Amino acid sequence: MCGICGEFRFDQTSPSIKTLQKMNARQTSRGPDHSGLFIQDNIGLGHTRLKIMDLSAASAQPMHDYQLGLTLVFNGAIYNYPEIRQQLEQLGYQFYSSGDTEVVLKAFHAWGPECLQRFNGMFAFVIWLRDQNKLFMARDRLGIKPLYYSLQPNACLFASTLPALLTAPTISKQLNPKALHFYMHFHSVVPAPDTIFSNIHKLEPGHYQWLDGDGQLTKHQYWQLTYDSISKPINADTLAEWQSQLTEQLLTAVKRRNVAAVDVGVLLSGGVDSSLLVGLLTEVKSTPIQTFSIGFDTVEDEAGDEFTYSDLIAEQFATDHHKLFVSPTQLMDNLPSAIASMSEPMMSHDCIAFYLLAAEVSKHCKAVQSGQGADEVFGGYHWYPPLLTSNTPVQTYKQHFFDRNYSEYQQIFQTDWVTQDYASEFVAGHFSQPGANDPITKALRLDTTVMLIEDPVKRVDNMTMAHGLEARVPFLDHELVEFSATLPTAVKVKANDGKWILKSVARQFVTDKVIDRPKGYFPVPALKYLQGPTLKWVAAALTSHTAKQRKLYNQAYIDTLLSNPKNHLSPLNGSKLWQMGLLELWLQTQGI
Repeated sequence: MCGICGEFRFDQTSPSIKTLQKMNARQTSRGPDHSGLFIQDNIGLGHTRLKIMDLSAASAQPMHDYQLGLTLVFNGAIYNYPEIRQQLEQLGYQFYSSGDTEVVLKAFHAWGPECLQRFNGMFAFVIWLRDQNKLFMARDRLGIKPLYYSLQPNACLFASTLPALLTAPTISKQLNPKALHFYMHFHSVVPAPDTIFSNIHKLEPGHYQWLDGDGQLTKHQYWQLTYDSISKPINADTLAEWQSQLTEQLLTAVKRRNVAAVDVGVLLSGGVDSSLLVGLLTEVKSTPIQTFSIGFDTVEDEAGDEFTYSDLIAEQFATDHHKLFVSPTQLMDNLPSAIASMSEPMMSHDCIAFYLLAAEVSKHCKAVQSGQGADEVFGGYHWYPPLLTSNTPVQTYKQHFFDRNYSEYQQIFQTDWVTQDYASEFVAGHFSQPGANDPITKALRLDTTVMLIEDPVKRVDNMTMAHGLEARVPFLDHELVEFSATLPTAVKVKANDGKWILKSVARQFVTDKVIDRPKGYFPVPALKYLQGPTLKWVAAALTSHTAKQRKLYNQAYIDTLLSNPKNHLSPLNGSKLWQMGLLELWLQTQGI
C-alpha cells in the first residue's frame, strides 16, 4: 500500500521537482517505508512505499524498465500475482523482485489494458510509456484504491489523495456547487468523477484512461456490475448449493487477502461481518489471529462500544485481542488529525473511530482485514426491506438514505451556491439503467458501486493509511461481488431481515449471539449528540471570520442547528450540525 503522484507536462517543459516533493511529503503516511522520484523529459512521478508483499528494495518505486520503456507507480495489492507471474514467465519475462509491483508492470507490457481483467485485488496505478509519450491510468473494479487528478491546459497532475494535489501551486481551489449539493444530500457521497473542487476529479471505479502528450484524454470502462439472478427455483437443494458456493467464495476471498510478507490482523467491531471474517480466517491461517476493537463513552444513554460481542468472538476463536477505549479528551484531541487525514470531507461519525483504531493496530500489524461491503453486497441496511413492496423506489430510497430534502438544502447555502436537485436526478438515473430489474437490486447496485466507494471504503482507506496501515476488504473481492449479484433478491433481503444468506453461512462459523443481535454501527455518540468542547469547536468554525468570508452558508440555518443540535438528526441518525461543521473544519484544515 502506497501513495502515488505525478506531473505530466504538455508544453515540453520539465515537471517541478519541488511540486513532486511536496505531493510525496503530503502522502508520507501512506508509505512511510521509502519514497522515490522519477523525472525524465516531460514526466515526473513520485511514490511513497509501505512494504507489504516484498520487503526488499527490488520492489521500490517508481519502477522503471528501460528495456520495455515503461515506468510505473502503483498503489494497492494484487492477490493473484503469483499465478500471473507464472503466466508471464512462460511468455519469456524475467523477474528481479518477488512482489506484485513488477508483475503489474510486465502484465501491462504483455497484455495492455486487458491485464486489468486478470488482476484480483485493489489498485490504482499510472504507467508512462516512454516511446509513445503517453500515460495509462487505471483504478480497480470497485474503487477500493483512490486516484485523483487535475487536467490543466499545460499539464496533468495526479495523486492518491486530494490534499496532496492541493500542495501544487497551479491547482485551482474553486469549490464545486454540484459536489456541495451531493455532500448535503447523499450522506457526504460525491460520486466520481466529481470532487468538492471544480477542477479536481477522481477516476471512476472500473475505468482506465489514456492521456496523450498533447493533453488529449480518452476514458474507458472495463468492468460493470449487473444483477442477473440464477434462474433456479428457491428450494432446499438450491439454497444448500448457494450456501456451499458462497462459503467457498468467502474462504477464497479471505485466503487471498492473507497473502503478505507481514502479519494480517482483523478489525473486529463485534458485528456479523467482522466476526465472520475472524471465523473464516481461522480456517485458512494456522497462526493466532490478532483482532482489534474500539469503544467510546456513553452519551445520552447511547452505548459507545460493542465490546460485549467482540469479546465473544475473541474468546470463541482464542484470538490475540486488543481493546482500545477512547476517553472524551482523547476523542477531542485527535479529531483535528482525523479530519486532516480525509481526502474529502466525510461526515460519518466513525471516521475518528477508524483513525484511532488504526493508530493502535499499526503498532502490531501492517495489514488488516475489514468487513466493509457486506451490507451493500448482501443487503444488510434498513432501507432495503421497505423497497420490497415499494411502488416508488426512488422516493423510498431517498426517504431512508438522504440526509435532507431539497427544500431544506435550499436553506443551507447562499443563493449563488444553490443548484438543481442533482442527487435526486442521479439516483433516478442510476435506478433506470439496465442490468438491475427490481428495486432491491437497483439499490444494491447503486450502493455497491457508488455509495460504498465514496463513504465506507474511502473512510477506511483514509484513516488506516493515515498510520501506514493497509486495510483489505474481502467482501469486495470482485468474484464474490459478481456471485452475489446472481443470487435472487429473496435469499438476501427478507421483510424483517437483511443479509439472510450471508448470516446463514456465518452460522457455520460464529456464535448465534452475534448473528441474532440487533444491527449496530460503529458508535461514536459524542459526534451524534454534540455538546461541551466539541460543540464549541464546531460552532466556532461555522461562525468564524474565515467561514463568513467564504459567503457560503446562510447564518439563519446555522443558528437553527446550533440552538438545539440533538434535535437535528438525519434519517441515518447523523448530526446535521456535525455534517456542516465537518465540511467547514475540513476546508479550513486544507487552507481553503
